[in-house]
Parts: sequence; C-alpha cells; structure tokens
Amino acid sequence: MSKTKGGGSTRNGRDSNAQRLGVKVFDGTLVEAGAIIVRQRGTKFHPGHNVGIGG
Repeated sequence: MSKTKGGGSTRNGRDSNAQRLGVKVFDGTLVEAGAIIVRQRGTKFHPGHNVGIGG
C-alpha cells in the first residue's frame, strides 16, 4: 500500500489567453480621434489617409 495518493498528470492543463486581434471598426463607421480601428501583429493592414499607427 502506498502512503500517498496518486499525483495526477502535470504535463497538460496550460493554455494561453485569446489575443483579441482583428478589425474593431468596419467600413463606413464614423470614429473619433484615437479610436482603435484594427488590432494586428505587424502591418497586415496599412494606414490610409488621416490614419496613423500607434505605438
């Protein structure tokens, strides 16, 4: 008889949170200055006129 209970597996059970990337405001929508239009990694979408890339 063992003195301790079974430990269970520790190899699984990890997951990362969703990054919530993508287009936040779609075509034709009015936005105010400073609004987030797209969240992305890199420059998949490039800014147009009167639009900048934040830092």
